[in-house]
Amino acid sequence: MKKPAGTITLSSEEGEVLIAQVHQSNVPTAVAGRVEQIIRMYFWLVFALQEAKLSVKRLRNLLFGSSAQPKGRPESEGEATSSEAPGQAAGEEEAVPGAEVAPRLETTGREAGSGASESEGKPKPQGGHRAGTGRLGADAYGGAERTECRHEDLAVGQRCPVCGQGTLYELPPGVEIRIDGHALLSALRYELQKLRCSACGQIFTAPLPHEAGEEKYSPRARAVLVVGRYYLGLPFYRVEGYQAMLGVPIPDATQWDQIEKVGDCCYVVFELLETLAAQGELIHQDDTSVRIVTLIKENQQIRAQAAAQGFSRPKERTGMFTTALVVKRGERLICLYYSGRAHAGENLAALLEKREADQKPPLVMSDALARNEVEEGLVIRCHCLAHGRRQFSDIEEVFPSACRVVIDALKQVFDHDDEARDQHMSPPARLAYHQAYSQPLMDDLKAWLDLQFEDRLVEPNSSLGQAIAYMQTHWETLTRFLSVAGAPLDNNVVERALKLFIRQRKNSLFYKTDYSAYIASVLTSLIATCLYAGINVLDYLVALQEHRAEVFADPSAWLPWTYQAHLAPP
Repeated sequence: MKKPAGTITLSSEEGEVLIAQVHQSNVPTAVAGRVEQIIRMYFWLVFALQEAKLSVKRLRNLLFGSSAQPKGRPESEGEATSSEAPGQAAGEEEAVPGAEVAPRLETTGREAGSGASESEGKPKPQGGHRAGTGRLGADAYGGAERTECRHEDLAVGQRCPVCGQGTLYELPPGVEIRIDGHALLSALRYELQKLRCSACGQIFTAPLPHEAGEEKYSPRARAVLVVGRYYLGLPFYRVEGYQAMLGVPIPDATQWDQIEKVGDCCYVVFELLETLAAQGELIHQDDTSVRIVTLIKENQQIRAQAAAQGFSRPKERTGMFTTALVVKRGERLICLYYSGRAHAGENLAALLEKREADQKPPLVMSDALARNEVEEGLVIRCHCLAHGRRQFSDIEEVFPSACRVVIDALKQVFDHDDEARDQHMSPPARLAYHQAYSQPLMDDLKAWLDLQFEDRLVEPNSSLGQAIAYMQTHWETLTRFLSVAGAPLDNNVVERALKLFIRQRKNSLFYKTDYSAYIASVLTSLIATCLYAGINVLDYLVALQEHRAEVFADPSAWLPWTYQAHLAPP
Protein backbone atom coordinates (compact mmCIF):
# COMPACT_ATOMS: atom_id res chain seq x y z
CA MET A 1 0.00 0.00 0.00
CA LYS A 2 1.32 3.39 -0.94
CA LYS A 3 2.02 5.57 2.07
CA PRO A 4 -0.04 8.80 1.99
CA ALA A 5 1.84 12.07 2.01
CA GLY A 6 1.87 13.90 5.34
CA THR A 7 -0.04 12.94 8.50
CA ILE A 8 -3.59 13.59 9.66
CA THR A 9 -4.48 14.31 13.27
CA LEU A 10 -8.13 14.68 14.27
CA SER A 11 -9.62 15.77 17.54
CA SER A 12 -12.79 14.04 18.70
CA GLU A 13 -14.81 17.17 17.88
CA GLU A 14 -13.40 17.30 14.36
CA GLY A 15 -14.20 13.62 13.95
CA GLU A 16 -17.86 14.10 14.90
CA VAL A 17 -18.15 17.05 12.50
CA LEU A 18 -16.65 14.95 9.72
CA ILE A 19 -19.08 12.08 10.40
CA ALA A 20 -22.03 14.48 10.28
CA GLN A 21 -20.79 15.95 6.97
CA VAL A 22 -20.51 12.46 5.49
CA HIS A 23 -24.08 11.57 6.45
CA GLN A 24 -25.37 14.90 5.08
CA SER A 25 -23.63 14.38 1.74
CA ASN A 26 -25.02 12.61 -1.30
CA VAL A 27 -23.04 9.40 -0.77
CA PRO A 28 -25.12 6.22 -0.30
CA THR A 29 -26.13 5.35 3.25
CA ALA A 30 -24.05 2.16 3.25
CA VAL A 31 -20.95 4.09 2.17
CA ALA A 32 -21.55 6.78 4.80
CA GLY A 33 -21.87 4.09 7.44
CA ARG A 34 -18.61 2.50 6.32
CA VAL A 35 -16.81 5.88 6.45
CA GLU A 36 -18.18 6.50 9.95
CA GLN A 37 -16.91 3.07 10.99
CA ILE A 38 -13.43 3.89 9.63
CA ILE A 39 -13.33 7.24 11.46
CA ARG A 40 -14.42 5.71 14.75
CA MET A 41 -11.87 2.90 14.28
CA TYR A 42 -9.24 5.59 13.85
CA PHE A 43 -10.11 7.13 17.23
CA TRP A 44 -10.25 3.73 18.91
CA LEU A 45 -6.81 2.81 17.52
CA VAL A 46 -5.35 6.15 18.61
CA PHE A 47 -6.67 5.69 22.13
CA ALA A 48 -5.52 2.08 22.32
CA LEU A 49 -1.99 2.95 21.23
CA GLN A 50 -1.78 5.96 23.54
CA GLU A 51 -2.87 3.81 26.47
CA ALA A 52 -0.19 1.23 25.67
CA LYS A 53 3.52 1.53 26.40
CA LEU A 54 7.02 0.46 25.44
CA SER A 55 7.30 -1.09 21.98
CA VAL A 56 3.73 -0.09 21.12
CA LYS A 57 4.68 3.48 21.86
CA ARG A 58 7.27 3.23 19.12
CA LEU A 59 4.57 1.99 16.77
CA ARG A 60 2.47 4.98 17.68
CA ASN A 61 5.36 7.27 16.78
CA LEU A 62 5.72 5.53 13.41
CA LEU A 63 2.03 5.96 12.64
CA PHE A 64 1.40 9.44 13.93
CA GLY A 65 4.84 11.00 14.28
CA SER A 66 6.69 11.61 17.53
CA SER A 67 5.27 14.38 19.65
CA ALA A 68 7.38 17.23 20.87
CA GLN A 69 9.42 16.59 23.96
CA PRO A 70 7.44 17.88 26.93
CA LYS A 71 9.16 20.58 28.86
CA GLY A 72 10.54 19.55 32.18
CA ARG A 73 13.25 17.43 33.61
CA PRO A 74 14.49 14.69 31.23
CA GLU A 75 13.47 11.24 32.27
CA SER A 76 16.04 8.71 33.40
CA GLU A 77 15.07 6.06 30.85
CA GLY A 78 13.28 6.65 27.55
CA GLU A 79 12.68 10.36 27.73
CA ALA A 80 16.14 11.85 27.94
CA THR A 81 17.86 12.72 24.69
CA SER A 82 21.18 10.96 24.34
CA SER A 83 24.29 11.73 22.31
CA GLU A 84 25.07 8.05 22.24
CA ALA A 85 27.15 6.47 19.54
CA PRO A 86 25.45 6.17 16.14
CA GLY A 87 22.81 3.48 16.20
CA GLN A 88 22.20 3.65 19.95
CA ALA A 89 18.92 5.24 20.91
CA ALA A 90 18.49 6.61 24.40
CA GLY A 91 16.25 4.52 26.56
CA GLU A 92 16.26 1.48 24.26
CA GLU A 93 15.83 -1.69 26.29
CA GLU A 94 17.06 -0.08 29.52
CA ALA A 95 18.60 3.28 29.15
CA VAL A 96 21.22 3.98 31.25
CA PRO A 97 26.78 6.67 32.77
CA GLY A 98 28.32 9.65 34.92
CA ALA A 99 27.79 11.95 37.79
CA GLU A 100 28.26 15.61 37.08
CA VAL A 101 30.83 16.04 39.82
CA ALA A 102 33.23 14.54 37.29
CA PRO A 103 33.54 14.12 33.51
CA ARG A 104 30.45 12.44 32.11
CA LEU A 105 30.36 8.90 30.91
CA GLU A 106 27.63 9.95 28.53
CA THR A 107 26.16 13.32 27.76
CA THR A 108 22.39 13.33 27.91
CA GLY A 109 21.51 16.94 27.34
CA ARG A 110 21.21 18.75 30.63
CA GLU A 111 22.03 16.28 33.41
CA ALA A 112 18.85 16.58 35.41
CA GLY A 113 17.52 20.05 34.97
CA SER A 114 14.34 21.47 33.64
CA GLY A 115 15.00 20.29 30.11
CA ALA A 116 16.41 23.56 28.80
CA SER A 117 19.90 23.46 27.38
CA GLU A 118 22.66 24.56 29.74
CA SER A 119 23.70 27.14 27.19
CA GLU A 120 20.28 28.82 27.09
CA GLY A 121 20.40 32.34 28.40
CA LYS A 122 24.20 32.46 28.33
CA PRO A 123 26.03 34.93 26.09
CA LYS A 124 27.65 33.43 23.04
CA PRO A 125 31.45 33.57 22.87
CA GLN A 126 33.05 36.16 20.66
CA GLY A 127 33.78 35.08 17.13
CA GLY A 128 30.30 33.70 16.49
CA HIS A 129 31.12 30.08 17.37
CA ARG A 130 29.19 28.21 20.05
CA ALA A 131 31.09 26.18 22.62
CA GLY A 132 31.34 22.49 21.83
CA THR A 133 31.14 22.79 18.04
CA GLY A 134 34.56 21.29 17.37
CA ARG A 135 36.63 24.48 17.41
CA LEU A 136 39.15 23.76 20.16
CA GLY A 137 42.11 25.81 21.25
CA ALA A 138 45.66 24.48 20.98
CA ASP A 139 45.80 23.86 24.74
CA ALA A 140 43.12 21.18 24.36
CA TYR A 141 45.59 18.92 22.50
CA GLY A 142 47.65 17.91 25.51
CA GLY A 143 48.67 14.60 23.91
CA ALA A 144 49.99 16.16 20.71
CA GLU A 145 53.59 15.41 19.72
CA ARG A 146 55.57 18.65 19.95
CA THR A 147 57.90 19.78 17.20
CA GLU A 148 59.85 23.02 17.47
CA CYS A 149 60.10 25.04 14.26
CA ARG A 150 62.85 27.69 14.10
CA HIS A 151 63.87 30.25 11.53
CA GLU A 152 66.68 29.10 9.31
CA ASP A 153 67.87 32.59 8.29
CA LEU A 154 66.85 34.77 11.27
CA ALA A 155 68.06 34.88 14.87
CA VAL A 156 67.58 36.94 18.03
CA GLY A 157 69.58 40.19 17.91
CA GLN A 158 69.75 40.26 14.12
CA ARG A 159 68.79 43.40 12.17
CA CYS A 160 65.23 43.46 10.85
CA PRO A 161 65.32 42.33 7.20
CA VAL A 162 62.36 44.63 6.41
CA CYS A 163 63.23 48.03 7.89
CA GLY A 164 66.92 47.48 8.60
CA GLN A 165 66.73 49.61 11.77
CA GLY A 166 65.42 47.49 14.65
CA THR A 167 66.72 44.23 16.08
CA LEU A 168 64.77 41.01 16.41
CA TYR A 169 63.77 39.70 19.86
CA GLU A 170 61.96 36.55 21.05
CA LEU A 171 58.16 36.33 21.42
CA PRO A 172 56.08 33.43 22.78
CA PRO A 173 55.86 30.84 20.01
CA GLY A 174 52.87 30.61 17.72
CA VAL A 175 51.01 27.30 17.63
CA GLU A 176 49.50 25.41 14.71
CA ILE A 177 47.74 22.06 15.09
CA ARG A 178 47.71 19.35 12.43
CA ILE A 179 45.63 16.18 12.84
CA ASP A 180 46.90 12.91 11.40
CA GLY A 181 45.34 9.45 11.30
CA HIS A 182 46.72 6.12 12.50
CA ALA A 183 45.51 2.66 13.39
CA LEU A 184 44.48 1.97 16.98
CA LEU A 185 47.71 -0.01 17.24
CA SER A 186 50.79 0.97 15.26
CA ALA A 187 53.78 -1.26 14.59
CA LEU A 188 57.50 -0.53 14.64
CA ARG A 189 59.76 -2.73 12.51
CA TYR A 190 63.32 -3.15 13.80
CA GLU A 191 65.78 -4.58 11.30
CA LEU A 192 68.72 -5.95 13.28
CA GLN A 193 72.07 -6.16 11.56
CA LYS A 194 73.60 -9.63 11.66
CA LEU A 195 77.31 -10.42 11.25
CA ARG A 196 78.82 -13.90 10.89
CA CYS A 197 82.41 -14.91 11.52
CA SER A 198 83.96 -16.46 8.41
CA ALA A 199 86.08 -18.79 10.54
CA CYS A 200 83.89 -20.05 13.40
CA GLY A 201 80.48 -19.16 12.01
CA GLN A 202 79.43 -17.25 15.14
CA ILE A 203 76.50 -14.87 14.43
CA PHE A 204 76.42 -11.42 16.05
CA THR A 205 72.98 -9.71 16.09
CA ALA A 206 72.66 -6.01 16.80
CA PRO A 207 70.68 -5.34 20.03
CA LEU A 208 67.28 -3.70 20.09
CA PRO A 209 67.13 -0.14 21.39
CA HIS A 210 66.01 0.19 25.01
CA GLU A 211 62.70 1.83 24.10
CA ALA A 212 61.67 -1.27 22.10
CA GLY A 213 60.95 -3.19 25.31
CA GLU A 214 61.01 -6.94 25.77
CA GLU A 215 57.47 -7.89 24.66
CA LYS A 216 55.86 -7.64 21.25
CA TYR A 217 52.80 -5.84 22.67
CA SER A 218 53.55 -2.86 24.89
CA PRO A 219 51.48 -2.04 27.99
CA ARG A 220 50.05 0.95 26.16
CA ALA A 221 49.01 -1.21 23.21
CA ARG A 222 47.10 -3.49 25.59
CA ALA A 223 45.51 -0.49 27.30
CA VAL A 224 44.33 0.83 23.92
CA LEU A 225 42.71 -2.55 23.20
CA VAL A 226 40.93 -2.46 26.57
CA VAL A 227 39.59 1.05 26.02
CA GLY A 228 38.55 0.21 22.47
CA ARG A 229 36.64 -2.86 23.61
CA TYR A 230 35.08 -1.73 26.88
CA TYR A 231 34.74 2.04 26.44
CA LEU A 232 34.31 2.51 22.70
CA GLY A 233 32.47 -0.80 22.46
CA LEU A 234 34.43 -2.01 19.41
CA PRO A 235 34.07 -5.78 18.91
CA PHE A 236 37.24 -7.74 18.26
CA TYR A 237 36.34 -8.66 14.69
CA ARG A 238 35.82 -5.01 13.78
CA VAL A 239 39.18 -3.98 15.23
CA GLU A 240 40.77 -6.90 13.38
CA GLY A 241 39.36 -5.67 10.08
CA TYR A 242 40.36 -2.06 10.71
CA GLN A 243 43.91 -2.97 11.69
CA ALA A 244 44.29 -5.22 8.64
CA MET A 245 43.09 -2.37 6.43
CA LEU A 246 45.97 -0.20 7.70
CA GLY A 247 48.63 -2.90 7.43
CA VAL A 248 48.97 -3.72 11.14
CA PRO A 249 46.90 -6.93 11.53
CA ILE A 250 45.84 -7.96 15.04
CA PRO A 251 43.79 -11.20 15.12
CA ASP A 252 40.74 -11.20 17.36
CA ALA A 253 42.09 -14.05 19.48
CA THR A 254 45.30 -12.10 20.03
CA GLN A 255 43.31 -9.08 21.16
CA TRP A 256 41.60 -11.18 23.82
CA ASP A 257 44.93 -12.63 24.98
CA GLN A 258 46.35 -9.14 25.49
CA ILE A 259 43.22 -7.86 27.24
CA GLU A 260 43.30 -10.86 29.56
CA LYS A 261 46.81 -9.86 30.63
CA VAL A 262 45.52 -6.43 31.61
CA GLY A 263 42.70 -8.01 33.59
CA ASP A 264 45.28 -10.12 35.42
CA CYS A 265 46.92 -6.89 36.64
CA CYS A 266 43.66 -5.20 37.65
CA TYR A 267 41.40 -7.59 39.53
CA VAL A 268 43.03 -6.95 42.92
CA VAL A 269 42.25 -3.23 42.53
CA PHE A 270 38.66 -4.13 41.60
CA GLU A 271 38.34 -6.23 44.76
CA LEU A 272 39.65 -3.33 46.86
CA LEU A 273 37.16 -0.99 45.19
CA GLU A 274 34.41 -3.43 46.23
CA THR A 275 35.54 -3.19 49.87
CA LEU A 276 35.66 0.60 49.71
CA ALA A 277 32.27 0.79 47.98
CA ALA A 278 30.70 -1.43 50.63
CA GLN A 279 31.37 1.37 53.15
CA GLY A 280 29.73 4.05 50.97
CA GLU A 281 26.92 6.26 52.17
CA LEU A 282 24.91 6.32 48.92
CA ILE A 283 24.49 3.56 46.34
CA HIS A 284 22.77 3.93 42.98
CA GLN A 285 21.60 0.55 41.69
CA ASP A 286 20.18 -0.79 38.42
CA ASP A 287 20.68 -3.59 35.91
CA THR A 288 20.21 -4.40 32.25
CA SER A 289 20.19 -7.57 30.18
CA VAL A 290 23.35 -9.32 28.99
CA ARG A 291 24.01 -12.27 26.69
CA ILE A 292 26.57 -14.91 27.68
CA VAL A 293 26.92 -17.80 25.23
CA THR A 294 27.60 -20.52 27.81
CA LEU A 295 24.55 -19.44 29.84
CA ILE A 296 22.40 -19.33 26.70
CA LYS A 297 23.36 -22.95 26.02
CA GLU A 298 22.49 -23.81 29.63
CA ASN A 299 19.10 -22.16 29.13
CA GLN A 300 18.42 -24.33 26.11
CA GLN A 301 19.12 -27.45 28.14
CA ILE A 302 17.00 -26.19 31.07
CA ARG A 303 14.03 -25.47 28.80
CA ALA A 304 14.37 -28.84 27.07
CA GLN A 305 14.35 -30.63 30.44
CA ALA A 306 11.32 -28.63 31.60
CA ALA A 307 9.44 -29.47 28.41
CA ALA A 308 10.28 -33.14 28.83
CA GLN A 309 8.83 -33.01 32.34
CA GLY A 310 5.64 -31.35 31.09
CA PHE A 311 6.33 -27.85 32.42
CA SER A 312 5.66 -24.85 30.20
CA ARG A 313 8.30 -22.79 32.02
CA PRO A 314 11.46 -23.99 33.75
CA LYS A 315 11.80 -23.62 37.50
CA GLU A 316 15.47 -22.63 37.29
CA ARG A 317 16.43 -19.05 36.60
CA THR A 318 17.28 -18.36 32.97
CA GLY A 319 17.78 -14.60 33.13
CA MET A 320 21.13 -12.89 32.62
CA PHE A 321 21.88 -9.44 33.99
CA THR A 322 24.56 -6.78 34.11
CA THR A 323 24.29 -4.82 37.36
CA ALA A 324 25.77 -1.37 37.82
CA LEU A 325 26.39 -0.01 41.31
CA VAL A 326 27.56 3.61 41.48
CA VAL A 327 28.65 4.29 45.05
CA LYS A 328 29.36 7.64 46.67
CA ARG A 329 31.96 7.39 49.42
CA GLY A 330 33.02 10.76 50.69
CA GLU A 331 34.02 12.81 47.68
CA ARG A 332 34.69 9.73 45.53
CA LEU A 333 32.40 7.87 43.15
CA ILE A 334 33.11 4.17 42.60
CA CYS A 335 31.45 2.30 39.74
CA LEU A 336 31.14 -1.49 39.90
CA TYR A 337 29.70 -3.87 37.31
CA TYR A 338 28.66 -7.51 37.62
CA SER A 339 27.45 -9.79 34.82
CA GLY A 340 25.84 -13.19 35.22
CA ARG A 341 22.77 -14.89 36.68
CA ALA A 342 22.53 -12.63 39.75
CA HIS A 343 20.28 -9.59 39.50
CA ALA A 344 20.79 -6.15 41.03
CA GLY A 345 19.38 -6.98 44.46
CA GLU A 346 21.56 -10.08 44.85
CA ASN A 347 24.68 -8.23 43.73
CA LEU A 348 23.93 -5.41 46.17
CA ALA A 349 23.38 -7.90 49.00
CA ALA A 350 26.74 -9.54 48.22
CA LEU A 351 28.45 -6.14 48.33
CA LEU A 352 26.82 -5.24 51.66
CA GLU A 353 28.24 -8.41 53.20
CA LYS A 354 31.59 -6.61 53.07
CA ARG A 355 30.20 -3.61 54.96
CA GLU A 356 31.67 -3.06 58.41
CA ALA A 357 29.30 -3.86 61.28
CA ASP A 358 29.49 -0.40 62.87
CA GLN A 359 28.34 1.36 59.70
CA LYS A 360 24.77 2.63 59.54
CA PRO A 361 22.59 1.46 56.61
CA PRO A 362 23.41 3.26 53.37
CA LEU A 363 20.97 5.13 51.17
CA VAL A 364 20.17 3.04 48.09
CA MET A 365 18.51 4.62 45.05
CA SER A 366 16.81 2.44 42.44
CA ASP A 367 13.58 2.01 40.54
CA ALA A 368 10.74 0.03 42.12
CA LEU A 369 11.43 -3.32 40.41
CA ALA A 370 11.36 -6.29 42.77
CA ARG A 371 14.76 -7.53 41.61
CA ASN A 372 16.40 -4.43 43.16
CA GLU A 373 15.22 -5.30 46.66
CA VAL A 374 17.42 -6.53 49.49
CA GLU A 375 16.65 -7.63 53.02
CA GLU A 376 14.72 -4.97 54.90
CA GLY A 377 16.86 -3.08 57.37
CA LEU A 378 20.10 -3.39 55.43
CA VAL A 379 19.49 -0.17 53.49
CA ILE A 380 17.44 3.02 53.48
CA ARG A 381 15.54 2.60 50.23
CA CYS A 382 14.94 5.52 47.88
CA HIS A 383 12.95 5.23 44.66
CA CYS A 384 13.53 7.28 41.54
CA LEU A 385 11.13 10.22 41.29
CA ALA A 386 11.94 10.53 37.59
CA HIS A 387 10.46 7.07 37.07
CA GLY A 388 7.31 8.21 38.85
CA ARG A 389 7.13 11.26 36.64
CA ARG A 390 7.56 9.14 33.55
CA GLN A 391 4.42 7.21 34.44
CA PHE A 392 2.55 10.43 33.66
CA SER A 393 4.63 11.85 30.81
CA ASP A 394 4.05 8.64 28.82
CA ILE A 395 0.26 9.15 28.91
CA GLU A 396 0.14 12.95 28.81
CA GLU A 397 -1.45 12.94 25.36
CA VAL A 398 -4.34 10.81 26.64
CA PHE A 399 -4.91 12.63 29.96
CA PRO A 400 -3.32 16.06 29.41
CA SER A 401 -4.92 18.06 32.22
CA ALA A 402 -4.40 15.44 34.93
CA CYS A 403 -0.84 14.62 33.90
CA ARG A 404 0.17 18.29 33.78
CA VAL A 405 -0.75 18.61 37.47
CA VAL A 406 1.84 15.97 38.37
CA ILE A 407 4.47 16.96 35.80
CA ASP A 408 4.38 20.66 36.71
CA ALA A 409 4.62 19.94 40.43
CA LEU A 410 7.58 17.60 39.99
CA LYS A 411 9.29 20.05 37.66
CA GLN A 412 9.35 22.61 40.45
CA VAL A 413 10.77 20.04 42.85
CA PHE A 414 13.55 19.13 40.41
CA ASP A 415 14.25 22.83 39.86
CA HIS A 416 14.69 23.20 43.61
CA ASP A 417 17.17 20.33 43.58
CA ASP A 418 19.07 21.98 40.72
CA GLU A 419 19.22 25.19 42.73
CA ALA A 420 20.53 23.34 45.78
CA ARG A 421 23.25 21.75 43.66
CA ASP A 422 24.17 25.03 41.99
CA GLN A 423 24.50 26.66 45.41
CA HIS A 424 26.72 23.76 46.60
CA MET A 425 24.51 23.19 49.64
CA SER A 426 25.58 20.65 52.23
CA PRO A 427 23.26 17.64 52.66
CA PRO A 428 21.61 19.11 55.82
CA ALA A 429 21.15 22.49 54.11
CA ARG A 430 19.72 20.81 51.02
CA LEU A 431 17.29 18.84 53.20
CA ALA A 432 16.12 22.02 54.94
CA TYR A 433 15.74 23.75 51.56
CA HIS A 434 13.58 20.94 50.18
CA GLN A 435 11.50 20.83 53.35
CA ALA A 436 10.84 24.54 53.05
CA TYR A 437 10.08 24.73 49.32
CA SER A 438 9.39 21.20 48.01
CA GLN A 439 7.44 19.78 50.95
CA PRO A 440 4.35 21.99 50.33
CA LEU A 441 4.35 21.02 46.65
CA MET A 442 4.55 17.31 47.44
CA ASP A 443 1.88 17.58 50.15
CA ASP A 444 -0.50 19.25 47.69
CA LEU A 445 0.32 16.63 45.06
CA LYS A 446 -0.33 13.79 47.52
CA ALA A 447 -3.71 15.28 48.43
CA TRP A 448 -4.60 15.62 44.74
CA LEU A 449 -3.60 12.01 44.00
CA ASP A 450 -5.69 10.71 46.91
CA LEU A 451 -8.67 12.79 45.80
CA GLN A 452 -8.71 11.18 42.35
CA PHE A 453 -9.53 7.77 43.85
CA GLU A 454 -11.62 8.97 46.79
CA ASP A 455 -13.98 10.93 44.51
CA ARG A 456 -13.81 8.26 41.81
CA LEU A 457 -12.52 10.73 39.26
CA VAL A 458 -10.19 8.13 37.70
CA GLU A 459 -10.75 4.55 36.61
CA PRO A 460 -8.25 2.53 38.73
CA ASN A 461 -7.46 0.10 35.90
CA SER A 462 -6.72 2.84 33.34
CA SER A 463 -3.16 3.89 32.64
CA LEU A 464 -3.76 7.11 34.61
CA GLY A 465 -5.10 5.11 37.55
CA GLN A 466 -2.08 2.83 37.45
CA ALA A 467 0.29 5.83 37.36
CA ILE A 468 -1.44 7.35 40.39
CA ALA A 469 -1.35 4.00 42.20
CA TYR A 470 2.40 3.74 41.52
CA MET A 471 3.00 7.13 43.15
CA GLN A 472 0.77 6.31 46.12
CA THR A 473 2.31 2.87 46.69
CA HIS A 474 5.87 4.17 46.72
CA TRP A 475 5.22 7.62 48.16
CA GLU A 476 7.49 7.20 51.20
CA THR A 477 10.48 6.02 49.16
CA LEU A 478 9.83 8.50 46.34
CA THR A 479 9.93 11.39 48.83
CA ARG A 480 12.89 10.21 50.88
CA PHE A 481 14.68 13.45 49.96
CA LEU A 482 12.25 15.24 52.28
CA SER A 483 13.23 13.23 55.35
CA VAL A 484 16.85 12.03 54.95
CA ALA A 485 19.83 14.28 54.28
CA GLY A 486 21.66 13.37 51.09
CA ALA A 487 18.84 11.30 49.58
CA PRO A 488 18.79 11.80 45.79
CA LEU A 489 15.73 12.43 43.64
CA ASP A 490 16.58 10.24 40.66
CA ASN A 491 18.71 7.36 39.46
CA ASN A 492 20.17 9.08 36.40
CA VAL A 493 23.80 8.50 37.35
CA VAL A 494 23.54 4.71 37.20
CA GLU A 495 21.32 4.85 34.11
CA ARG A 496 24.17 6.60 32.31
CA ALA A 497 26.75 4.24 33.75
CA LEU A 498 24.91 1.26 32.25
CA LYS A 499 25.36 2.74 28.78
CA LEU A 500 28.91 1.42 28.72
CA PHE A 501 27.63 -2.15 28.86
CA ILE A 502 24.64 -1.46 26.63
CA ARG A 503 27.04 -0.14 23.98
CA GLN A 504 29.09 -3.33 24.22
CA ARG A 505 25.96 -5.45 23.93
CA LYS A 506 24.66 -3.59 20.89
CA ASN A 507 27.96 -3.75 19.06
CA SER A 508 29.08 -7.29 19.81
CA LEU A 509 25.97 -8.98 21.27
CA PHE A 510 27.66 -11.67 23.38
CA TYR A 511 30.31 -12.63 25.89
CA LYS A 512 31.50 -16.16 25.30
CA THR A 513 31.84 -17.33 28.91
CA ASP A 514 31.25 -16.22 32.50
CA TYR A 515 34.98 -15.59 32.72
CA SER A 516 35.09 -13.19 29.78
CA ALA A 517 32.04 -11.39 31.22
CA TYR A 518 33.93 -11.11 34.53
CA ILE A 519 36.97 -9.60 32.78
CA ALA A 520 34.64 -7.14 31.05
CA SER A 521 33.10 -6.22 34.42
CA VAL A 522 36.48 -5.66 36.07
CA LEU A 523 37.94 -3.53 33.30
CA THR A 524 34.77 -1.55 32.66
CA SER A 525 34.53 -0.83 36.40
CA LEU A 526 38.06 0.62 36.40
CA ILE A 527 37.36 2.63 33.24
CA ALA A 528 34.15 4.14 34.65
CA THR A 529 35.72 4.87 38.05
CA CYS A 530 38.64 6.63 36.33
CA LEU A 531 36.24 8.73 34.28
CA TYR A 532 34.37 9.81 37.41
CA ALA A 533 37.69 10.72 39.06
CA GLY A 534 38.98 12.63 36.03
CA ILE A 535 41.88 10.20 35.60
CA ASN A 536 43.43 9.33 32.23
CA VAL A 537 42.34 5.72 31.73
CA LEU A 538 45.15 4.80 29.32
CA ASP A 539 47.89 6.08 31.63
CA TYR A 540 46.32 4.28 34.59
CA LEU A 541 46.08 0.91 32.85
CA VAL A 542 49.65 1.25 31.64
CA ALA A 543 50.83 1.98 35.19
CA LEU A 544 49.05 -1.08 36.59
CA GLN A 545 50.76 -3.31 34.03
CA GLU A 546 54.21 -1.82 34.51
CA HIS A 547 53.98 -2.09 38.32
CA ARG A 548 52.11 -5.37 38.64
CA ALA A 549 54.19 -6.64 41.60
CA GLU A 550 53.67 -3.41 43.55
CA VAL A 551 49.94 -3.47 42.73
CA PHE A 552 49.53 -6.93 44.23
CA ALA A 553 51.65 -6.00 47.25
CA ASP A 554 49.63 -2.87 48.10
CA PRO A 555 46.49 -2.31 45.95
CA SER A 556 45.49 0.75 48.01
CA ALA A 557 48.51 2.60 46.64
CA TRP A 558 47.32 1.95 43.08
CA LEU A 559 43.76 3.21 43.13
CA PRO A 560 42.89 5.67 40.34
CA TRP A 561 43.27 8.64 42.70
CA THR A 562 46.44 7.44 44.49
CA TYR A 563 48.60 5.74 41.86
CA GLN A 564 50.35 8.85 40.51
CA ALA A 565 52.09 9.46 43.84
CA HIS A 566 53.82 6.08 43.52
CA LEU A 567 55.16 6.47 40.00
CA ALA A 568 58.87 7.02 39.56
CA PRO A 569 59.67 10.64 38.63
CA PRO A 570 60.31 11.09 34.89
